Amino acid sequence: MQTPRLPDPDAPVARGTLDQAIELLRGRTLAVLTGAGVSTDSGIPDYRGPDSPPRNPMTYDQFVGDPDFRRHYWARNHVGWQHVRRTHPNAGHLALVRLEERGIVRGIITQNVDLLHEDAGSRNVIDLHGRYDRVICLQCSRVISREHLAERLDALNPGFVESIGKVEDIEIAPDADAVIETTAHFRPAPCEFCGGVLKPEIVYFGENVPRERVDRAFAMVDDAEALLVAGSSLTVMSGLRFVRRAAKDGKVVVIVNRGATRGDPLATLTVDAGVSEALTELAARL
Repeated sequence: MQTPRLPDPDAPVARGTLDQAIELLRGRTLAVLTGAGVSTDSGIPDYRGPDSPPRNPMTYDQFVGDPDFRRHYWARNHVGWQHVRRTHPNAGHLALVRLEERGIVRGIITQNVDLLHEDAGSRNVIDLHGRYDRVICLQCSRVISREHLAERLDALNPGFVESIGKVEDIEIAPDADAVIETTAHFRPAPCEFCGGVLKPEIVYFGENVPRERVDRAFAMVDDAEALLVAGSSLTVMSGLRFVRRAAKDGKVVVIVNRGATRGDPLATLTVDAGVSEALTELAARL
């Protein structure tokens, strides 16, 4: 059998309507790739949406190579993670649960670390970039809960969170990083088992997604008859590679997002729409 050719990245983008997307996806099993746009209606901002402020997330090299960067990160995260853990799934997350229960959605690959798909009830979820509620030691590889670390950080930094102000009044990034400036007096916690450096179990910019996780995600795409991308700009290769895989295999690829994405030239159809509303409509009509 002849291998389908990868679409020309310079080809015109096939923009369309949600009605057209439903016709393309109807009768097909789906793998779903989600990005920060699926969680904005839960109160978690995205990185690259049309209305998002400029962000410069910390890189892996900065985190592991500079104690000042680590201190600054943990101070901000100690405030920001409390916001993320108080969020709840929105209508888009719940729509994907209904589609999975009916056997239409085979699984979800999410670039988010907020666990809202699991909280909503989705069962087959690959947390591509990790999860905000776990912390790993870079020396001994022990994993602890973020909640346990919070107790230790509170003990080391009494009154710090209260000194910043109300969490709901502070700008929060999708990785639970709070936008605060004064962190010089914050004391990070070392690993309580070996004294090593603790890092959120999240894939940082400049860090590779674990190979086993990538392989499971490719298998999920291969197992489905179409790929639906929801709320991702596909700016980084960790997500774009799955669009490339599906397009190379000649599968239907539908992208629903506010604004253009890096994967638009590879898509069968792109729909500029709100993610929660679009997914709710898909769940009602597929």
